[in-house]
Amino acid sequence: MILGGGFGGVYSACALERLKRAVDPRITLISRENYFLMTPLLFEAASGVLEPRHAVNPIRRMFKYTQFMQAFVRSIDLRQRTVAVEPQPGEIRQVPYDHLVLALGGVTNTHQIPGSQTARTFKTLADAISLRNHCIAMFERADVETDTAVRRALLTFVIVGGGLVGVELQGELTEFVKNIRVAYPHVSASEIRFELIESGPRLVPELDADLGDYIARTFARRGINVRLNTRADRIESTRIALPSETIDAHTIVLATGVAVNPLIESLELEKDSRGRLKVDATMRCPSDPSVWALGDCAAIPDAQGRTYPQLAQHALREARCLARNLTAVVRGGQPKPFIYTSKGTLAALGHYKGVGRIYKIKIHGLLAWWAWRTYYLMQMPGLNRKVRLVIDWTVALFFRNDVVELDMSAHPD
Repeated sequence: MILGGGFGGVYSACALERLKRAVDPRITLISRENYFLMTPLLFEAASGVLEPRHAVNPIRRMFKYTQFMQAFVRSIDLRQRTVAVEPQPGEIRQVPYDHLVLALGGVTNTHQIPGSQTARTFKTLADAISLRNHCIAMFERADVETDTAVRRALLTFVIVGGGLVGVELQGELTEFVKNIRVAYPHVSASEIRFELIESGPRLVPELDADLGDYIARTFARRGINVRLNTRADRIESTRIALPSETIDAHTIVLATGVAVNPLIESLELEKDSRGRLKVDATMRCPSDPSVWALGDCAAIPDAQGRTYPQLAQHALREARCLARNLTAVVRGGQPKPFIYTSKGTLAALGHYKGVGRIYKIKIHGLLAWWAWRTYYLMQMPGLNRKVRLVIDWTVALFFRNDVVELDMSAHPD
């Protein structure tokens, strides 16, 4: 049984279907959504460059043998080896397992800054659509607002966190805002304010320092105020308090890293200081051999004793290795340790610019932007979605972003 429909869960299921060649297992994947989200494309889905449906893949069509169940996972009984799921409100089912793969991912970290619960998050497709609608609504209000202070707050966009998520969102958001502003005759470009707040000394610590400096310079040319070594003291619904000032803003997005899924906290298994499950190098829990874990909810040790980073490229490889190990165990063999060296890191900055490192080669500008798109195009499962992505990207080269809100009134949650 696999819990989670993200990179770790879906790719584990894909690889585990090879078990059908040797034995006849029943593979079950449980996820709260019936689609797989290519999370790196979430930024362009939010800005309207991509049709939101084209950033996802229907899970049921990805498998030949795997059983899929759309449900919320409510609890896990390790002693009875059952998982309590809720396929619809009020209906709880107990589903048994022999081997359990935990690929539940993480949630936005709201524990670091007081009041973080009032900020917007950016982790799901619903978050992306909601942020798009919200930004358009801010322009609609600002276009008719006569109070200068209120207009400035409506047109102030603050992102807290300068990691990969923060800078990619910032890059795409500035391009989106620039394109839609022309539809609002009473909004001046000089009234729009962008703030990127990072508590550390540089942006995107996953990259080299000079690449982080390139991002900062690129954002500065776009009029983005990048604040390094700046911690937010408190966040409220329409303002954020910094050590030196308070910024009035109706759009505050939290990109402060990933916290462990709350379900993992309830398990009586050994965890690291960040709450992730401690597993051995084969991704198996030492205290319960029937439990495996990968991705954001697992602390997987590398050869030096450190843990692998929580990145999509690692989750992809972890899934394949876990599937091989689980196959070996089912066949009576021995699992092997997960060993992987990062091939690099890429980040899209919007406006046809990107930055990154591929092996030891550093790239930036148009080349890095092209490499970013090419890589994730190849990682998107299915020819159908690949073609749709190329069409969307091509259309976006010639036309501005739409200023149409996607109706979510039927889904207030």
